[in-house]
Amino acid sequence: MSSHTSEQTDRAAASDPADTGTPEILPLTEPRDGVPLVIDTQAGLVRAAAALAAGTGPAGVDAERASGFRYGQRAFLVQIRREGAGTWLIDPEPFEDLRIIDDALDGVEWILHAASQDLPCLSELGMWPDRLFDTELAARLAGLPRVGLAAVIESLLGLSLAKEHSAADWSQRPLPEPWLRYAALDVEVLTELRDKLAALLDENGKLGIAEEEFEHIRRTPPAEPRIDPWRRTSGLHQLRDRRQLAAVRQMWLEREDLAQRRDVAPGRLIPDSAIIAAARAMPSTVPQLLATKGFHGRAAQKEAPRWIRCIAEAGKLTDLPPLHVSSNAPPPPRVWAEKDPEAAARLQTARPRVTQRAEKLGMPVENLLTPDYLRRIAWRPPAEITPESVAAALADLGARPWQIEQVAAIITVAFLDPDPLPAKGRQDTAAD
Repeated sequence: MSSHTSEQTDRAAASDPADTGTPEILPLTEPRDGVPLVIDTQAGLVRAAAALAAGTGPAGVDAERASGFRYGQRAFLVQIRREGAGTWLIDPEPFEDLRIIDDALDGVEWILHAASQDLPCLSELGMWPDRLFDTELAARLAGLPRVGLAAVIESLLGLSLAKEHSAADWSQRPLPEPWLRYAALDVEVLTELRDKLAALLDENGKLGIAEEEFEHIRRTPPAEPRIDPWRRTSGLHQLRDRRQLAAVRQMWLEREDLAQRRDVAPGRLIPDSAIIAAARAMPSTVPQLLATKGFHGRAAQKEAPRWIRCIAEAGKLTDLPPLHVSSNAPPPPRVWAEKDPEAAARLQTARPRVTQRAEKLGMPVENLLTPDYLRRIAWRPPAEITPESVAAALADLGARPWQIEQVAAIITVAFLDPDPLPAKGRQDTAAD
């Protein structure tokens, strides 16, 4: 297997992504310093911290989880690369936390791809950046057509990066050597990619926007636990009986507890579809449960008494969960024309204009303004519609200053003089 050299990297990094010719794509198959050993001892962690603290420039950071295999979303491998320090692969499992690594990177800019995916699990380890550059978000704001890490590296650096182990079970020990190579390569050229993206954003006058977005991600705390998370069970909308909902809740909570104790993804015990099937049938015996069409899973038969107990408990409850929970969210836009034609007209007028502005800026419309913000302000606009009141309403919803600057006037004009709804197909006016 051939390795890439620094000369190859420099040549690829110097290629012009706007060149209409077909640039040579070089395979990125080996870390330039070889595949690092995994750090899993305190002495090794101290060495890693010292090396990273002595490095220069930003640090490329990544984390691998075991989604779909283990309970939760914790990191099972942390990868960090910094100029002068090399690449370090750290197994977090033997350690209480990785605060020593966080301290070593004090004041250092972190480069992550799709930072919102990795920051929560890094936070659990006591790691959080003082500065952030998100290459995935930067690619979106720059208007690149594909924003996956491999696609952006290929587009801007002329290097091909394989992603065949992205969905692997990273809780395995020992980790196979090909996986470690893959993990090291994920941070191999993040610094070069960051520089290319920053130059592209600066050239298009978007670097300030990107920096504002990066800081927003960095300052946003981890999400609060959901209320009634069992209501996210896939297929729940099929049920119209409150006692069946109670059965789903009891089984979901039992599955969650069992999954946490066994450290396994809940869906590997029984899938959501099995819970829905059992709740719909409401069997009273184990044979009836096992004969229920759609009830299956690794823990379906072995833990059948457990699931029957949950269903029996639901059958005895007097305080049943409501079919629907109250929400301050607007109704689905497809019903706006019937429920509030004026709101439908506001949304119908403002949305294409905001989309047009996003196209002019060369970025996805959802990055210019979160679609839910536009729906909310269209459904319940300020009492007096002015640029100032619209800007304040958007800020209250969470829009950033640069977004407000771009869209507040557009929305104001659209709300003050909305286009009339067409007589035909009003119910489809503002489809999701």
